[in-house]
Amino acid sequence: MKVTLVDQSQDVLKKAVSGIESSLGKVARKQFGEDKEKADKFVKTAVELIQTTTDAQQPAQFADLIIEAIVENLDTKKTLFTSLDKAASNHTIFTSNTSSLSITDIAAATKRQDRFGGLHFFSPVPMMKLVEVVRIEGTSDATFDALFDFAKKVGKVPVACKDTPGFIVNRLLVPYIMEAVRMLERGDASAEDIDTAMKLGAGYPMGPLELADFVGLDVCKMIIDGWHKNDKAQPLFFPSPMLNKLVGEGKLGRKSGSGFYDYKAQQAKQAKSGR
Repeated sequence: MKVTLVDQSQDVLKKAVSGIESSLGKVARKQFGEDKEKADKFVKTAVELIQTTTDAQQPAQFADLIIEAIVENLDTKKTLFTSLDKAASNHTIFTSNTSSLSITDIAAATKRQDRFGGLHFFSPVPMMKLVEVVRIEGTSDATFDALFDFAKKVGKVPVACKDTPGFIVNRLLVPYIMEAVRMLERGDASAEDIDTAMKLGAGYPMGPLELADFVGLDVCKMIIDGWHKNDKAQPLFFPSPMLNKLVGEGKLGRKSGSGFYDYKAQQAKQAKSGR
């Protein structure tokens, strides 16, 4: 299928296409092994289906499906969809890849409630098979079926969900992370012991605090703050003073070098030991 990738600058788009080519190259090597000719053809054919532009209005006129994946800010998303709603054809289905905002709230910026839903992909998208297909009250059966079929067509495993905070995965995952943070705040156990307990006792590949650092503490805070704003009586959504302090200090997890763990110190230690 033909795809138009939209972003704010040509530099960002070039980097995006380069990243896609690199990712496709890895897939091709796994699929075709030493057959470089077939691998190169696979990558070339896929990339040729991708067009890029900084103008969202023009491709919206001809799109069958629009998947929005911009910054997690409700007002920004609504502004974008308001403009796209004017430009897009009547048959075009709108979706958001939001992980934490209400699809219903986003869709309110348009006049196509029946042609609006959520398609939440998981990172890294080439590796993760799951897609949450989110249905709002106004989503028509035809739209929902089309989104479900699209997810299957691109090789994903779709699951259906109503427009509830965090959908399925994050609705379970974020409160789990936050409860681990609260255990650390209370002094119930150390970060290392909490993570070790969940890895060895529950079989998880990564502990909750390691996972929070991997996701980004600013992202965790943004999600929980948004949920708390909309439901202040829900204890699972209560903010964390420790999380707020770490984010305020710029300790955002792996991407900043420190969070619940000090990754700079770990790297220095590994370098000193020659590993």
